[in-house]
Amino acid sequence: MALEEEKSNLFFGKVGGLIFVVIGFLLAASGYRYGAAGYMIAGIVFIAIGIMLLMGKVLRRNQHK
Repeated sequence: MALEEEKSNLFFGKVGGLIFVVIGFLLAASGYRYGAAGYMIAGIVFIAIGIMLLMGKVLRRNQHK
């Protein structure tokens, strides 16, 4: 049972990270297009958070091996 819970937690973490990256890219692209620095900065922050979530999940998964 613990393995299934860990797998689902990793899955949701990866999906969450991907969602942050996609939303961040959309915000950054929108900010670049309309010249809004606030949207660009927010997009870059979202992308960074998403990448950190993805890296954290992968590193945690590989730590047990």
